[in-house]
Amino acid sequence: MNGSRLPHHPSQVVDLSSSIPFHFDGKPIRAHVGDTVASALYAAGHRIFSRSFKYHRPRGLLCMNGDCANCLMNVDGVPNVRTCTEGVQPGMRVRSQNSWPSLKHDVLSILDKMAPLLPVGFYYKSFVRPRFMWHIAQPIIRRIAGLGTVNLDTNPADQHQHQNQHCDIAVIGGGPAGMAAAIEAASTGHRVTLIDEGPSLGGHLRTDVGTHQEVQEHSGLAGYEIGAKLAEEVGKIANLNVLLDATVIGLYEGNLLGIAQKNRLIKLRSKSIIIATGCREVPIVFPGNDLPGVIMSTAVRKLMHFYGVRPGQKATVVTTNDRGYQFASELHDAGIQVVAVADSRAEPRGSNSATSQGIQVLVSHTIKEAKGTKRVNSAVVVDLKDGSERRFRCDLICIVGGFDPNISLLHQAGVELTHDHDLQETVPHEPAPPIYVAGDVTGIHDLSVAMLQGKVAGIDALQSLPVFDTQLVSNERDDSHGKKLEKRVQRYRDGLKVCPLLNGPMSDKKKSFVCYCEDVTEKDLHQAIEEGFDEMQTLKRYSTLSMGPCQGKMCLAASINICSRQTGRNVQDTGTTTSRPPLRPTMLGTLAGPSHMPIKYTPLHDKHLQLGAMMADVGPWKRPRSYTTPIEECRAVREHVGIIDVSTLGKIDVQGRDAPGLLDKVYTHIFSSLPVGRIRYGLLCSDNGTIIDDGTITRMAEDHYFITTTTGNVDLIEEWLKWWSAGTGWCVHINNVTSAYAAINVAGPKARDTLNKLTSIDLSSGAFRYMRSAAGEVAGVPCRLLRIGFVGETGWEIHFPAEFGEYMWDTLLEAGQEFDIAPFGVEAQRVLRLEKKHIIIGQDTDIVSNPLEAGLSWVVKLEKDDFIGKHGLEAVVERGLRDKLVGFVMEDSAVPEDGAPVVHDGRPVGKVTSSRFGRAVGRGFGLVWVPAELSEAGNQIQILVGGKPLNATVHTAPFYDPDGVRLNE
Repeated sequence: MNGSRLPHHPSQVVDLSSSIPFHFDGKPIRAHVGDTVASALYAAGHRIFSRSFKYHRPRGLLCMNGDCANCLMNVDGVPNVRTCTEGVQPGMRVRSQNSWPSLKHDVLSILDKMAPLLPVGFYYKSFVRPRFMWHIAQPIIRRIAGLGTVNLDTNPADQHQHQNQHCDIAVIGGGPAGMAAAIEAASTGHRVTLIDEGPSLGGHLRTDVGTHQEVQEHSGLAGYEIGAKLAEEVGKIANLNVLLDATVIGLYEGNLLGIAQKNRLIKLRSKSIIIATGCREVPIVFPGNDLPGVIMSTAVRKLMHFYGVRPGQKATVVTTNDRGYQFASELHDAGIQVVAVADSRAEPRGSNSATSQGIQVLVSHTIKEAKGTKRVNSAVVVDLKDGSERRFRCDLICIVGGFDPNISLLHQAGVELTHDHDLQETVPHEPAPPIYVAGDVTGIHDLSVAMLQGKVAGIDALQSLPVFDTQLVSNERDDSHGKKLEKRVQRYRDGLKVCPLLNGPMSDKKKSFVCYCEDVTEKDLHQAIEEGFDEMQTLKRYSTLSMGPCQGKMCLAASINICSRQTGRNVQDTGTTTSRPPLRPTMLGTLAGPSHMPIKYTPLHDKHLQLGAMMADVGPWKRPRSYTTPIEECRAVREHVGIIDVSTLGKIDVQGRDAPGLLDKVYTHIFSSLPVGRIRYGLLCSDNGTIIDDGTITRMAEDHYFITTTTGNVDLIEEWLKWWSAGTGWCVHINNVTSAYAAINVAGPKARDTLNKLTSIDLSSGAFRYMRSAAGEVAGVPCRLLRIGFVGETGWEIHFPAEFGEYMWDTLLEAGQEFDIAPFGVEAQRVLRLEKKHIIIGQDTDIVSNPLEAGLSWVVKLEKDDFIGKHGLEAVVERGLRDKLVGFVMEDSAVPEDGAPVVHDGRPVGKVTSSRFGRAVGRGFGLVWVPAELSEAGNQIQILVGGKPLNATVHTAPFYDPDGVRLNE
């Protein structure tokens, strides 16, 4: 038997006959089936598990429940994993964090000696003057700040999922109260969901080896046996769904629970909710309380009774209640020498169990200091009456402190919380349906009470449901349970004797830590309160208390007590901080879930792949970015002929006698006067006059229009048109036909020659002029041809049934072969359109852009009686233009990045929206937002390129073919 392991006990979950190898910091470690990473490392002799955030002090196991940050490590490339709850897997690679070169020897631990230079709020006070000091300190602070390192090159293999579930009653917490509540709630056949963080049901009973005579139906059984029996009963109920390894991270409006279960986020909607989340043991604040070896009794119980790990050789037990003596007896029975029990109470009860085993009991004593460097070697206890001290050699200081109910979900549910002076805990006060509570979360820590509370909560939750068979649960039975519960609760209160000791004597020389995550000491809090931050909300923000990974679970109770004592207010008036979801750190991937964006392919997708196209994501669509190089593709369009797949354009068919009136209402231009067969550029604005989308509108008949929109906005525009037509009584029919039609743009000097080989439509410049449309056949396929010129060359946009997509593509390529036809992608298209100074909505505009400042005033007809956005645009006219979208040309060879800032007199005044190198321009050029006073043609502006301001010239006309000769040929 390994000396670090205890003899087998039925409560243990480890299989000591098995072996699982894994690596920690490059060294092999032997674990057993059932071990967590932390229990295996502890059994292997490791006591330092992390280094603290600020001072890089050694930290060891503290809670073993995932509530603190002391055991955070990198597991298989994932940072900040709570190793006390992370099961060991074969071949797992675990690395320590926040230390260099190793956990035992961390160079940055020198910061612990520099504590006087890092007082509370130092980040607000330091490096302010002289200002250059901040530029020196900033990279250093950024280097050492944070916990863990994210590997940006890692592509996680885990697939995150989202799932929606519904039930009648949700029970949160799988301890005795939760299981009793779930069993009762499911007894009538209603759908019940029981949620628990652990891998098995049972809660704290799983590590409880003491017998419970007070539970009549389970008299004489140990706690872990009672837990197993209840779990077995739960498993037999068909309508009771159990979610294990599942954490409720938030309670939202409408009884919606957010549940993180490994890589799955469950959104559970319930009619009633029973909260049986239990409680946590709270640490005591004293000098050296963060040394490895200072550990909560609940954590020691897990190590011994769960994982069969010997926690140490000699232990000092520090207690504020009767549980300390039962715990000391358990240590003694496990072969661990208990050198003393220091009880802060003057008249304890229940000490006989410890004294009968020869354990020294010191009443009116508490811990004064933990001694040691990298781990505990002794404990100094102090007599609270006369101040005398005693020192005990030990390697464990076990804290049997008070309890802090897990009330965060109750806080989120809006339940009133009150500090109970007798219990010395903050507990829920008369929660109202549909929220019910049971178990340790109520502040009553008695097994028989917890199980009865669960049963009563289950009955109450059933009775609150909209449909309930009252014959199944009579009022008499409910009254009987209620009266019995009142008696048991009162009996518990009458026998209660606790000491609300959360803070031992403070030392001016030694650090007493309140917040383990952020290295906030008791002295820090005293100083912050003296500086005026005497409210818990401001104290939290100034000191960073409770803002670390534990989210206040280890420090909030002690900090409230400190603030209360120093300000002279009681705990109730001192208040607490706000509980916000997620209640436990949750993977961003779990919150985001799988990609819900559908991937869309055009009818020509396979043809693009056959041509070797590099594909790009444009909204939900896959589009060719390029086939060869953008420069070659641009040359083909300018000198020969090019074709591009524009099937992704939104296409909306609008018909009806009132269609002209609707388009006049929603577009800034006039479309009721548009002749049949003509095309007009259209712009839509929101109520305040900002740009929503643009496109073309073709009038196909007096009551029939064909609209194109930008690739990503077709659904929005369809809804927008339907919204403004709703309730009007107009005869108008709006249909999204995007998927019904493929579209190809043929453009270039040889575009007409190419198409003439395939159609009988007269394409001559006199017969088929710019911004005209015609219907006819191309290569035998019925098509609608739109003569438009987004790329600035003679060209036609051909719309035709989608099923002819590949045929039309191949036919056009074959017909244009003698003219050196070439396909071009979206990158070449963007360069070509930029040379014509055509904007892209969303690229060159944002949510606050309006057409008057974007250079589109020609398409705004303010003389119309009304249109959506007119009043907003009139307000812009009245106040004058503040910024303008103009072109620019660089004066040297530099090409700015999209988004590069424009500076004037040393301050940013605008930004580049689109920038490329243009063959037609011969240098970097693009579009830029600048203040109106800088927008005149020929003005000099400066653009930051590589951190340096470089000169550019404002250009207001199109960069290529400014007179539009090529378009009209």
